[in-house]
Amino acid sequence: MGKQFTALLPVHEEFIAKQRIFFVGSAPLSEDGHVNISPKGYDTLRVLSANRVAYLDMTGSGNETSAHIRENGRVTVMFCAFEGPPNILRLYGTGTVVLPGSPEWNELYPKFSPIPGARQIIILDFDIVQTSCGYSIPFMDYSGERETLSRWADQKGEDGLKQYWKDKNTTSIDGLPTPIGEAIGD
Repeated sequence: MGKQFTALLPVHEEFIAKQRIFFVGSAPLSEDGHVNISPKGYDTLRVLSANRVAYLDMTGSGNETSAHIRENGRVTVMFCAFEGPPNILRLYGTGTVVLPGSPEWNELYPKFSPIPGARQIIILDFDIVQTSCGYSIPFMDYSGERETLSRWADQKGEDGLKQYWKDKNTTSIDGLPTPIGEAIGD
């Protein structure tokens, strides 16, 4: 049975620390807009407090979560147990986008291992932690990280990444602007 909490408990933090993947859900306010669910890998999530987490967001072909946060702030992060006892844990809250070069970036970025292609940090302040059974989630074995994104980002270099962000990450698929788009400009 599902249970709700107002903050992370130590057992929740232990569970999160063991997960190799998590999922981020967001949506625009428009009923015609598209709901987005993004899988996130690498060692990119940090628990900052019992009601705050942050993850290092890597360059991708889109930037939906960032656009939705800018528009309405709503974000859900979900973890699933693919190994060990079944469990699903969701964090419901509001997000903030932190861009490179900002004072908050300079404070948070050292908490992460440097990964080529990092484009922003997403902070989630949450007021509901929900667990559920996860009885139907299959067992899956972890065999390693994909290095494709890191190699691609290294080959692009800093200027190439900035151009890619300008070309691909300034608006959502629904045309909503992103913080990166506003920072880069036209």
